Amino acid sequence: MVMRLNIPDETLQALNLSGDAAEREVLLVLAVKLYEMARLSGGAAAHLAGLPKPVFMTKLAGYGVPVFKLSDLEIARDAENA
Repeated sequence: MVMRLNIPDETLQALNLSGDAAEREVLLVLAVKLYEMARLSGGAAAHLAGLPKPVFMTKLAGYGVPVFKLSDLEIARDAENA
C-alpha cells in the first residue's frame, strides 16, 4: 500500500521547504516518532524514512531520541559491572 501526503502550501511555506524536501522531512519525523514509541524497529523506521539504517540512527539524536533504550534495572546492572 502506498500513501500520498497532501501538505498544504501554507505548511510548506512555514517549513521553508520544497514539496519533495517537506515530504522527506515529514517521513523522517514520522519514522523517528514511531521508533521512539517502539512501534517500528530501527530498520523499519529507516526504511520508512528512506535512509540507510546507520544514517537514520545518527539522525535520532537531533530529535532527542536515544538509540539505546535501557531499563532502570539494566542501567543499574551496567553500573555495578563498571
